[in-house]
Amino acid sequence: MDVATTVRSSAKRTREIFAADFASPTAALENKPSAADQISVSSRIRNEYDHVRELPPALAAKMASATSTAVERRKKIKAQNAEEKASDPQMEKMIEGASERADQAKSAQSMALTLRAGGKGVAAPNANGPTPLRNTTSSALVRKDIVKQTKPHWHAPWKVMRVISGHMGWVRSVCLDPDNQFFATGSADRTIKIWSMVGQLKLTLTGHISAVRGLAISDRHPYLFSCGEDKQVKCWDLETNKVIRHYHGHLSGVYALAVHPTLDVLCTGGRDGVVRVWDMRTRTNVHVLSGHKGTISSVLCQSADPQVISGSMDGTIRLWDLAAGKSQQVLTHHKKSVRALALNPNEWTFASGSSQSIKGFKFPDGALMNNYEGHNSIINTLSINEDNIMFSGGDDGSLAFWDYPTGHCYQKSHSIAQPGSLDAEAGVMCSTFDKTGLRLITGESDKSIKIWKQDETADEDSFPLDWQPTLGRRKY
Repeated sequence: MDVATTVRSSAKRTREIFAADFASPTAALENKPSAADQISVSSRIRNEYDHVRELPPALAAKMASATSTAVERRKKIKAQNAEEKASDPQMEKMIEGASERADQAKSAQSMALTLRAGGKGVAAPNANGPTPLRNTTSSALVRKDIVKQTKPHWHAPWKVMRVISGHMGWVRSVCLDPDNQFFATGSADRTIKIWSMVGQLKLTLTGHISAVRGLAISDRHPYLFSCGEDKQVKCWDLETNKVIRHYHGHLSGVYALAVHPTLDVLCTGGRDGVVRVWDMRTRTNVHVLSGHKGTISSVLCQSADPQVISGSMDGTIRLWDLAAGKSQQVLTHHKKSVRALALNPNEWTFASGSSQSIKGFKFPDGALMNNYEGHNSIINTLSINEDNIMFSGGDDGSLAFWDYPTGHCYQKSHSIAQPGSLDAEAGVMCSTFDKTGLRLITGESDKSIKIWKQDETADEDSFPLDWQPTLGRRKY
């Protein structure tokens, strides 16, 4: 047997074996396409035509009414007869099968909006709020959650309890004793004065040769730290009332100072644009935190990371990694100089103040949490107490009291310049709450110190909460 005969017999045997599936004329007549072809056609139909398979109910009713006349019916019949059909009968059958399967799947699990049986008088299924299945994946239209703004807590208004005079220059800094026994103020007259809580002068410390811009009293040591525009950072022993240490290193005026609550370190910042971290006892410069491009106006310290927060005149806030000596986050939400920072004693958040802008941020990433709108002034100082009351003082003498969690400003006031001072000297330069949160101490540019307290006679009837909620979502 030659090769040609062998190949012919093999091909004949192969044709007899597989002709029933692929090469049989009966298979072509029965139009039995392969599974791959069916899947391909079904997917193409679903991708291209599924979203236009059915008209919306309103449009379908309109089309039905438009075809009521005999002329429109004849046009419709003619259009149906002239409808394009697949040239291949096998392809036409696959398209019809895919459409039938799509209809069956849609009837089994519908994701379309349901029609109301009663018409206009019947309420929608989600008229009273979001649907119960709002967390399930669906392509149906679902009403958005109703915007519910949190109602702010009622707080009594604040009023001036005592005005203290004694400084001969602007009062630029104030700090409180950890035992709530006295407070210290630093002024542009180059002196530091120690006052009792009732406003009686106890001591005057001299040593700086320029304005005292920052003060801090340690919680764990009998030390008072001060810094000023004379580039000096001093440590005062409150038992002997003398300077016991100097921290040399700043190249220009020092504007901000903060003591670490748990470590024996001190953080200072100023016009040279760096935050310097000092060992409190050995006076060595542990870190030089560089990155700001402008004067540093405020520095905060806390026990958890980020342990150092600084605000600068370049409009940025930096959260620093104290161990690595570099910045973790750079917050650029403010457009102008950041002059004030304040930690919340109740939660892991802080607030920052700039020109006509106060913002709240959340640790540790510095996520924007709130925007406090309404104090249209250059914000020089911020303070927060344990009752979630935030105070902001402006460069024009304006004051505002806020409900910190909701951002509602419940009281606005204006500081009155002392007799003999110019009206332009009514700026609020520094502030702090006492340890109880019941007293507020402010230092002002009319050389006075004011002590504020809440009005004990006020109630919700005499001082109602002026709060008007809106349905709009707040965008920052």
